Amino acid sequence: MSSVVIYCRSGFENDAAAEITFHAAEQGFAGYVKAKPNTGYVIYECFEAQHSDEIIKKVDFKNMVFARQWFAGTLLENMPVEDRVGEIVKAAVDFPLCSELRVETPDTNEGKELLTFCKKISTPLKKALEKQNTVLREPKANRPVMHVMFLSNNTAYVGHSYSYNNSPFFMGILRLRMPSDGPSRSTLKLDEAFNVFIPPNEVEARVQAGMRSVDLGACPGGWTYQLVRRGMFVSAIDNGPMNDDLMETGQVKHFRVDGFKYRPEKRNITWLVCDMVEKPTKVTSLMIDWAVNAYAKELIFNLKLPMKKRFDSVYECLTMIKEELDKYGISYELQAKHLYHDREEVTVHLNVTKVPQSLYS
Repeated sequence: MSSVVIYCRSGFENDAAAEITFHAAEQGFAGYVKAKPNTGYVIYECFEAQHSDEIIKKVDFKNMVFARQWFAGTLLENMPVEDRVGEIVKAAVDFPLCSELRVETPDTNEGKELLTFCKKISTPLKKALEKQNTVLREPKANRPVMHVMFLSNNTAYVGHSYSYNNSPFFMGILRLRMPSDGPSRSTLKLDEAFNVFIPPNEVEARVQAGMRSVDLGACPGGWTYQLVRRGMFVSAIDNGPMNDDLMETGQVKHFRVDGFKYRPEKRNITWLVCDMVEKPTKVTSLMIDWAVNAYAKELIFNLKLPMKKRFDSVYECLTMIKEELDKYGISYELQAKHLYHDREEVTVHLNVTKVPQSLYS
């Protein structure tokens, strides 16, 4: 198999293509991209077939911003309708032993029409793969995942990913239900960010009731809502009105201040969140200021993307953060993702683990 198959949001194929080309070249691999607008996926064709497997091992999936999911695979075309299961099983004969099977489609209107078919074929396909000893009957941790991405009822990419370096979600999408009392749909962005960026085994320690937090550009309170429901106390910073129900919780203090000018009086903030509509470099500079001055330990913020060169814009901002924090000797973890509930924006998580006291004392 020579293909790296990458799922992305429809309309962001060029950004996903630029990203995989960048990271593959950084690891010394060569290939070319096949991408069509609004298809919800891109293909990176390696010049040497074995490199597809090496790429999904060596390139850290956490560094992939626009990729929802990926796997090393091969294309099966014109499968006989009476024996698609047999064709897929035959193609998977040399696969590593996989823990689970995911039969998926791109996240497009055309893809959604195939989901019923995908569910129907999943059971007989899994039984046949179990019989061949390609997929385990019961899932086991740290085993590869087998993917079948149908493009039509007789065409599919078939391959595998590694559970330590992929998305744990079906089609790479964490689906969340809009809370009935949520002030705005933007609340789902922060809910998804907490679920994606914070490992499940670290949530209890890092996202606790009683923590102090700040929401820059808070109104009407979509992101504040997620902090409140996790038991935090929130300083909501915005010149506009806040949701009345949030204010009645007693966990929120509303400051009618410009989010770019506000700074906390004490360095006791655990979480800073920010979803302000502004140029991405301006928001990035603000976040760097909060990190360097140790105003907050963990930051989640959105970067509103330009219409063109979105990959370049995101990586410019991430480079700004890395260069500034490295310059000041700050220890940190940085990750960015084009989340399912994002539109023309990317969500960034910055975990500041150590700031030299000399910077702010």
